[in-house]
Amino acid sequence: MTMRTRTLGTTGPQVSALGLGCMGMSALYGEADRAESLATIHAALEAGVTLLDTGDFYGMGHNEMLIGEALRAAPTARREQALVGVKFGALRDPDGGWSGYDGRPAAVKNFAAYSLQRLGVDHLDVYRIARLDPDVPIEETVGAIAELVEKGHVRHIGLSEVGAETIRRAAATAPISDLQIEYSLISRGIEDEILPTTRELGIGITAYGVLSRGLISGHFTADRQLGAGDFRAMSPRFQGDNLRHNLNLVEALRKIAEQKGVSVAQIAIAWVLSRGADVVPLVGARRRDRLTEALGALDVTLDGADLAAIEEAVPADAAAGERYPAAQMAHLES
Repeated sequence: MTMRTRTLGTTGPQVSALGLGCMGMSALYGEADRAESLATIHAALEAGVTLLDTGDFYGMGHNEMLIGEALRAAPTARREQALVGVKFGALRDPDGGWSGYDGRPAAVKNFAAYSLQRLGVDHLDVYRIARLDPDVPIEETVGAIAELVEKGHVRHIGLSEVGAETIRRAAATAPISDLQIEYSLISRGIEDEILPTTRELGIGITAYGVLSRGLISGHFTADRQLGAGDFRAMSPRFQGDNLRHNLNLVEALRKIAEQKGVSVAQIAIAWVLSRGADVVPLVGARRRDRLTEALGALDVTLDGADLAAIEEAVPADAAAGERYPAAQMAHLES
């Protein structure tokens, strides 16, 4: 495995070609093993992964504290190479419920203060609101982050799950490093308007959900039982006929992967890597073996024939079911 680097847009930092999304170590995918989570973060850093992605609402602060603990225990050189991206703004309650997003300038600075403390760092490398607050103009939210940049508390400003118009308005307010948004073989909605806009403006893409929450990893089966705390138990793509249809797509992809001597997950990640040097996939590995598999995608080369075969096996818009339940889709602009 050879770790390459990419740059988050024209104003962002240089990062590893793959980033590690740490959400599943704290929330939404059932119980996680704390020791294994820490070991996985350390293994990622040792392999040259520099970008660690989290949200202050993942496990109500648990994920930030986990990353902070991992960084404190890492060798100095590995700790210093790590770049932490943080999403903020989601409002939670003690029962784990969700009650909207808060992008007010005072809230932005409040959220940042707590994130700095939980992570144990003196600055946040990339800071972004997780979803647009419909009651606060994006200019006000981004302007507040820009003030944090001026004071040295934040290095770069990002966006998350917003549409082309909001991207333009945000970029007119302050330099934007990247847009974090779902992008995978079966989630290609950004290709029509959003990706052309980010490329025009020199904004990078950090792509989450590159394996569609494990759906196109090659490891998910139709008979898998999901716990009540697992987001996928209510995700439309994991339900009934939708799941059966989507797993058929995976089997078609598996045939191509086997011909190349790689795993389904590796070819799915390699496809996202092939989309351009401005796209940095985030892999949501919670275990070292899954991380090792994901990193193997860096050594997968897809030529024109491979890409054509993948497109035939999994055409754009081939997936059955929305990315999120209806209530959560309402918060997305893309």
